[in-house]
Amino acid sequence: MAVGTELLLGQIADTNSRWLGEHLAAAGVSSYFHQAVGDNRERIVTALRTALARGEAVIMCGGLGPTQDDITREAIAEVMHVPLVRDEAVVRRIEALFASRGRDMPANNARQADVPQGAQTIEQQRGTAPGLICPLGHKVVYAVPGVPHEMEEMFTRAILPDLRRRMAEQGEEAAIVSRVLRTWGTSESALAEVLQGRIDALDEQSPAGTGVTLAFLASGIEGIKVRLTARARSAGEAAALLDAEEREVRAVLASTLGDVVFGLDEVTMEQALAAVLLERGLTLGVAESLTGGLIASRLVAVVGASTWFRGGVVAYDSAVKHAVLGVPEGPVVREEAAVAMAQGARRVLGADVGLGITGVAGPDPQEGVAPGTVYVGLSAPGAGDLSRVLRVPGDRQRIREYSAISALDLLRRTLLRSAEETGAAATG
Repeated sequence: MAVGTELLLGQIADTNSRWLGEHLAAAGVSSYFHQAVGDNRERIVTALRTALARGEAVIMCGGLGPTQDDITREAIAEVMHVPLVRDEAVVRRIEALFASRGRDMPANNARQADVPQGAQTIEQQRGTAPGLICPLGHKVVYAVPGVPHEMEEMFTRAILPDLRRRMAEQGEEAAIVSRVLRTWGTSESALAEVLQGRIDALDEQSPAGTGVTLAFLASGIEGIKVRLTARARSAGEAAALLDAEEREVRAVLASTLGDVVFGLDEVTMEQALAAVLLERGLTLGVAESLTGGLIASRLVAVVGASTWFRGGVVAYDSAVKHAVLGVPEGPVVREEAAVAMAQGARRVLGADVGLGITGVAGPDPQEGVAPGTVYVGLSAPGAGDLSRVLRVPGDRQRIREYSAISALDLLRRTLLRSAEETGAAATG
């Protein structure tokens, strides 16, 4: 539970809940609900009671400061039906902290030493507000400061060990491991339709509390992610479950949608393409028009790009396309021009593979071509020269960004298919 009106107003982002969710999962702790509530005692009490009805442990972030709107302590005490008791040892520690900085402690900082009766404090090592461990029967409420580095330190040092102890006592220790398949070139609904059989099978196979789940996450210009999450008694068992399910999912997707999976976890499209180029010992040169260098920028972000990326030509003006890349005179927003740009990039930059892209980012048509119309040209050994027409949605910036990653994906798939065809011919 994130406490703070500033969160509801959108003045700051709730990064604490994301961090906690990630680290709880890594520790094998299932996190079922996240919520945010403003600095209002009645609403905090209601939210806390709701959270305790939903789960056996609650982590509250924020509202432990010295000012009058910091009321997390009071709300917890009300839910526990106990008074607040001032911990003089905490007061002395806060006074010493101020003294070490050559300052007197303001009187209101003493509020940070108020502890719900029966609760245990988590000593503060980076600020003034201590954390709290508050038992409520077999359940527990943890309260930590909202300052991220203070919260993270307390969670690691005190909360996680306490959670693990409680889980061990109840025989609930587990490992939760996730793996993400990154896809491009299809929709979330199409993926869900194709993988419905796997989802149904997982629902039937997984006993309560263990097994694999499958979910989707749309990630904008970086594609659709298919997240596989396994919960098992150990990390090794979870990894084995993921290995088996990944093979199943890849096989289903490959048989119906082709090479839509381009990487795992944090692998980017440009890293996936780099791996293909390196495996085949090929170098790449690009010629860009509407993307204006976005493709080259993505490519050089890959560590070691200089071993396979020869460079790029931003040929935005038609005259540059004609003079530098050898594009024939005439319209430049067409498939033939994209292919000529790819050939020119290959020739001018001395690359094995050439990639060319032209089109209309908008908002106005060009050469009678509507905005969002994009032409990609490729020139590669084994694949020959080819082109594709893309219809890209969005405003000017999104059209450019979608076009860049789509062009990289087209090249990746083309090189993979070329290698497969070459291998099949050799085998035949």
